[in-house]
Amino acid sequence: MSRIGKAPITVPAGVTVTIGDDNLVTVKGPKGELQQQVADAMKVELKDGELTVERPNDEKENRAMHGLYRSLLNNMVVGVTEGFRKELELVGVGYRVSNSGQVLELSLGFTHNILLELPPEIKVETKMERNKNPLIMLESCDKQLLGQVCAKIRSFRKPEPYKGKGVRFVGEQVRRKSGKTAG
Repeated sequence: MSRIGKAPITVPAGVTVTIGDDNLVTVKGPKGELQQQVADAMKVELKDGELTVERPNDEKENRAMHGLYRSLLNNMVVGVTEGFRKELELVGVGYRVSNSGQVLELSLGFTHNILLELPPEIKVETKMERNKNPLIMLESCDKQLLGQVCAKIRSFRKPEPYKGKGVRFVGEQVRRKSGKTAG
């Protein structure tokens, strides 16, 4: 039995969960509204402020989806109450970042600046201080969308192992290699 799938999700006050007849789960809270289509085989129930996901049998596919949908629904409930936040730092000489509204402008050592338009569900803030790496703070109620946007920003200039330059998460450890002079 899936340990994650069996655990019930407590729905805090101020959050409303509606389950449609076609297994479309909608979660509304103070930070926003999210929807998730759950597979027809799974049974989602809301009783006494607790959300549970049950599977019909022990087939391999149903066992896999049981824990997945429970985690997705839990992330939705946490997202609309607390929200999710990720911070990226730009390590490198001359790397800069600025934003005007939902458009992020990155200067990462290429011949041109990179302009990235962010979805309206994501709040962005940039910070540039003297003698510190530029920071990008992203905040959203949708964990999946936030991770996807962070991965896209990071893909413009991944941290390289020799000098450690690139876009990385705050607190991320980059494995460094010694160059050819170390031999």
